[in-house]
Order: sequence, then C-alpha cells, then structure tokens
Amino acid sequence: MAIEYVSALILPGLLVLLFTRVTYNRLIALALTVGLIAASVYKGYTNTFPLIVVDAFSLTAGFWLAAKMKTRVFTRT
Repeated sequence: MAIEYVSALILPGLLVLLFTRVTYNRLIALALTVGLIAASVYKGYTNTFPLIVVDAFSLTAGFWLAAKMKTRVFTRT
C-alpha cells in the first residue's frame, strides 16, 4: 500500500517533466499525463480518493517544475 502512495507522489511529476522535454510544451505534457492517470483510474489501479489527491499534487508540482525548467533553459541561450 505504501508503494502506491510513493509512486503516486513521484511518477506523475516526473512524467510531466519528461513529456515537457519531449514535446516542448508543458500543457500538452500535462494533458498526456492526466490521460495516463485517467486510464489507470478507469482500469482500477488507482482506486482510492487519497491516492487521486496525491496524484493531483504530484501533477501540480511537476507542472510548476516544468515552468521553472522552461524559463531557466531559455535564459541560458
């Protein structure tokens, strides 16, 4: 049970960062990650409300880090 919460805390944020680097657009990255989480909820892998809240927190943190990463990358060039 604890592994689900640790994974929910880390993986969605990392997915947002990965998809941001691949697509160069953080909104598309967020939409792709939300789609993956929605598919996992539909399949029954994410079955409790607190787990969905932790996923949402991680998505928010990943989106914020993607915005910080984007501004830092563009200021270096």
